[in-house]
Amino acid sequence: MQTVLLVIHVILAVSMIGIILIQRSEGGGLGMGRSDAGMMTARGTANLLTRTTAILAALFFLTSLSLFVLSVQGRSSKPLFDPNTPQPNAPITAPGATPGAIPAPAPAVPAPAPTPVPASP
Repeated sequence: MQTVLLVIHVILAVSMIGIILIQRSEGGGLGMGRSDAGMMTARGTANLLTRTTAILAALFFLTSLSLFVLSVQGRSSKPLFDPNTPQPNAPITAPGATPGAIPAPAPAVPAPAPTPVPASP
């Protein structure tokens, strides 16, 4: 269900971008595909595009809220870290090690020898 709703959401977003780019703005916009000899007047086309944009925007918000509700449904309301909950005190042991055994200390690494500084002339 969530995948289908997500696909519809993306289709609505792309459609809304296309419809908004077609509309004529104060600066002229793209103004694609319009001529005075067309079936609709310039005002009728503007009304149609405005209504279409409003409908697509409403559907976009509806799918956004629906996706949010679907994503929250499967989650638990328990916080990730609750300071009042006792934490397990199990020590971390290496695989194959005996639990409770004291690990051997790491071998000492000798310090590197100092490099001689060349004498200045």
